[in-house]
Amino acid sequence: MDLDGDGKLDLISGEIYFFRGKGKGDFEAPVKLKGKDGETLCPGESIVDQPGGGKLIYGGDARFEETKEGTVVIYRGKRLKSTPDEPISLTGCATAVHVADWNGDGVLDLIVGDIQGRVWLVPNEGTSTKYAFGKPCLLEADGKQLSVPHGDAGPFVADWDGDGKLDLIVGAGDGSVWFYRNVGDAKAPKLAAGRMLVKRGSTVVPPNWVPLVTRRGLRAKVCVVDWNGDGRLDLLVGDFAMQKPNRPEPTPAERAEQDKIRKELKTVQDRFSTLWAKLQGPQRERDPEKSKKLGKEIQEVGKKMRELQEKLPPDFEEHGWVWLYLRKPAETKAAR
Repeated sequence: MDLDGDGKLDLISGEIYFFRGKGKGDFEAPVKLKGKDGETLCPGESIVDQPGGGKLIYGGDARFEETKEGTVVIYRGKRLKSTPDEPISLTGCATAVHVADWNGDGVLDLIVGDIQGRVWLVPNEGTSTKYAFGKPCLLEADGKQLSVPHGDAGPFVADWDGDGKLDLIVGAGDGSVWFYRNVGDAKAPKLAAGRMLVKRGSTVVPPNWVPLVTRRGLRAKVCVVDWNGDGRLDLLVGDFAMQKPNRPEPTPAERAEQDKIRKELKTVQDRFSTLWAKLQGPQRERDPEKSKKLGKEIQEVGKKMRELQEKLPPDFEEHGWVWLYLRKPAETKAAR
């Protein structure tokens, strides 16, 4: 993908970072893409109220700043005060990006999935050599806002049905993959209702898992390509999965030491939960000085908790598998 038209391949990743190509497989340091208005692009960003009080900011360039008046969050040119009564927390949008000329005008647009399962179009209103991204807008399917199961949308644009128009393929948080057919035209895409191509993955970890037995997981991310050169588009699906480690049973001495560490870890975890409730729970501490002391203690307890966890063998390992789904030939009805 050559976003800036300089003849060198570039890279784009979520949240949304642009790696300008230098040629020969090298890239410049990443920078966050900005829109025509000069603001950082972050489709799906929002501020939501927390059940126990306070707010959660999804995405953007929000950052904390400690002042004489207390903690302040700098967000989109605003200064939002974070207090014990109304704390502010930050998280990302888990954006996944695909680049394609969505509306057939000859310049590359951004198709962006977010953590809520929605998909955004960020139109490129510039030229093939000078991009200029306009205001993000939500895509619809069958006249309704497009949303995939369990959020975490991972979009990919391709002509899946071979009719010459770009369609939309989206991986979902539950591991399923969905096809949204373009029933409009090349310059004005219109998406039909989604149709499941791949079923959901494993959402729970069975207690009797066998080591090295792989199971398709969650958070599907999709690539569409003719993998085996047979003229039919296939699916590559990445996931997030858990697997029981394949390691020898501990010796009696090792088991005794691990049991001792687990007992200590339980005490530390209980203390961490107590401190967290005092900082973030409904009955949280209101006094700024006491809250500051609690914050310092919870950092120390959290550090101790991580140190103990590192001494224990993990019960499960995290993996990211890539699954290949080869396209079958189209079924034909037998002649009568």
